[in-house]
Amino acid sequence: MKNKLDKYEQSIENSILEYRPIAASKYKRVQAIIRKAQEKKNISLRINKQDLDLLKLRAEQEGIPYQTLLLSIIHMFVTGQLLDQRTILKSIVLLKSAV
Repeated sequence: MKNKLDKYEQSIENSILEYRPIAASKYKRVQAIIRKAQEKKNISLRINKQDLDLLKLRAEQEGIPYQTLLLSIIHMFVTGQLLDQRTILKSIVLLKSAV
């Protein structure tokens, strides 16, 4: 079964002959940046038992460890990707009233 490429993927495939590897020094700098971005820091966190139990239950429903779910939630929050239900509902109301 052959997958159809989207426009972006097709543009990559079309420009494959233009590919030039980066210099070793630049590659090392990029790798250092990636390593630094992936560094983990251990912290101690006190959390309400009921919240932890609910977190573990939700993680089980998602099929992932609860620590992974918690890290994902924190990451989405600090990067502005986590929205609460009220914000979404407000946006829907505003969009509907604009029509």
